[in-house]
Order: sequence, then structure tokens, then C-alpha cells
Amino acid sequence: MWRPTWLYALAMCVLPMLVGAGCAQAPVNARAVSTNEAKLVWPHPPATPRVRFVRNVATPADWGVSAGPFQHLVDKLTGRTPFRFVRPTGVAARGTILYIADPGAQVLFVLDSASAHELEIRSVGVEKLTSPVAVALGPGNAVFLVDSALRKVFVLDAQGRLLRTIGGEGRLARPAGVAYDAAADRLYVSDSATHRIIIFAADGRMLGSFGSNGSDPGEFNFPTHLALTRDGRLLVTDTLNFRVQVLAPDGSPLAQFGRVGDGSGDFASPKGVAVDSTGNIYVVDALFDAVQVFRRDASLLLGFGERGTRPGQLWLPTGLFIDANDMLYVADSYNQRISIFERLRPSGPQIEEP
Repeated sequence: MWRPTWLYALAMCVLPMLVGAGCAQAPVNARAVSTNEAKLVWPHPPATPRVRFVRNVATPADWGVSAGPFQHLVDKLTGRTPFRFVRPTGVAARGTILYIADPGAQVLFVLDSASAHELEIRSVGVEKLTSPVAVALGPGNAVFLVDSALRKVFVLDAQGRLLRTIGGEGRLARPAGVAYDAAADRLYVSDSATHRIIIFAADGRMLGSFGSNGSDPGEFNFPTHLALTRDGRLLVTDTLNFRVQVLAPDGSPLAQFGRVGDGSGDFASPKGVAVDSTGNIYVVDALFDAVQVFRRDASLLLGFGERGTRPGQLWLPTGLFIDANDMLYVADSYNQRISIFERLRPSGPQIEEP
């Protein structure tokens, strides 16, 4: 059985990194997968593989966005090295467009392989981004961008223009994660410093909040990342309670799983959370340098990843996004890249995981 290798006591060493302060379909013209990369599957043979490593995106060119001939000439004459992400912590994808929140660079990167266009958003309206830690898809072509230091969530259009600002006026203390429920047109924001989840309408109106500091069901100890299941349940990474909570839309606790430890299914520093098309729950653990996959009944299905810099390895990963095609995008923070995996479905008749 897969077991993480880092002791849970190390978790307290990363408290300052809880929210990153201070410290789709793959594009058709993306780089082809090498033979060695194609062999990176989990669980390893002879077990039936369920997850496969696809590619790393460390530069715009890895996503099919390359500079034109003139820019190549300028780079050669000036000795400019190819751009790399600094410390990506949030990621989302919409078709051929990849969104990357990078607090290390203080930028939201928008890479579109279809148009070979790259957009670096460093300011929204009159404000310069300070700590953009998370990004989520919004209605239409809009995106929600969380800046934990500015204490705001920005709603941006497809060109990166500011549509509206959510927060400010003392309503958010340290926003860390965001999830948008299109069916209900409501936005959930985890406010890590106040141990609450705050609910907004997409137009910015505050609708309510729930949670308080504690360890009982429905209470939180520095909640960070959020995700929604297809039936509208809210998943909350309750980071320093070392668990994931499953909540009803109104915040009523439904279930929870995880505990502090170094065994299979335990957590040391849980971060990004997401759900695939059959309801399996994926949780990134920054100190285990791995992703653990749980069935809908919260039993552990498998884990993948390990500390390292090679393809398929991770180093202090944080954010996680799963698209409609079950492609997994991991913000591989200290490797300065996005690591992409895909969920594999066994061939032939099968029964989906419960």
C-alpha cells in the first residue's frame, strides 16, 4: 500500500505558507509526451493503472505559446533566458486556456495555446497584485482571482479587465481559496484568518457566512482550499485540523475525513482539493509531495507523487484543478511548474468507484 514518507510533525513548519502570503483539454499543439513519461502511471504494474503523468508546464512554450521571430531575436541579442514561473500556487483551465496564480511573481498568467497568446496580469484596476494565491472559473469567460494580501477577490473578464471587486471594507481578513457554484450563482471564499467560509453572490453581494475556530464538525482551523462536487456539496481543506470537511451549501457538516499522521490516508499539510467526474476526491499534501485519492465514501483509493524534480515528481505542491475531461493540474510550487496528470479508465466492462 502507498504510504507517505514525511513525518506529520513537519506540518507546523509550513504554517506561514497556508495562504501563500510572504513566503481542459490539453492543447493540441502542446509538447508531445515522451516514452519515459508515458510509463509514469499509478498504481504501478501489475495493478490496473488509474492515473498517468502527461506533461509539465514550466514556460509558456510548454503550453504551446511561443514568442515570435522578432522576440526570439531580441532575447538572443539581450541574453534573456526563457521565462519560468516563480512559485505557482493556484491553477485552473478552460479548454486551451491555462490560468496560473503565482504569488512569487505577483502575477496571474493566462496562456492560450489556441491563439498562441500570453497575458501577464500584474495589476487589476488601479491596484497592483501582491499575493495572488488562487484562481477559479467564473460565469461565462470570467475568472475569480484571490489576492490574500490585498484581502480581495477580483472578477476578471477574458482579457484580464476588472469587472468587479469582492471583499474590501473589512469583509475579508485573509482569503485563501475560492469556489464558484454556477447552478446557485454563489461564490464561496475561505477566510483563513477568521476560520470562516463567506458566501457572496457573483455580483459581489455578501450573502452570509458559516464556521468558527475549533475542531468540531463545521468548525475550522485555518481553512484554505475549496472545491464543489457535482451535486453542490462544498469540500473544505481544513488545514490545521488535518482533514477535509464535506458541507451542505448552507454550511451544515455532512462528513469529514483525514487526520494528522504519516500513514496512508493521513495528512501532514493538506492543500488543494478537487473532484473527478465520478466523485472521487483528490487532495494535495504539500509535505508528502503527493496527491491522495479518496472514494466518495472517504476510503483511500490510491496515492501518487513523491519528492523530486523529475517528471511525475512534486515538490511542495499546493493548488489543484480537475477539468471536465478528468485532466489533473497540480500547482507544483517549488518545482516552478504545473504538473499535469490524467485519470485513466480501465478498458472493457467496469463498475465505477463508489
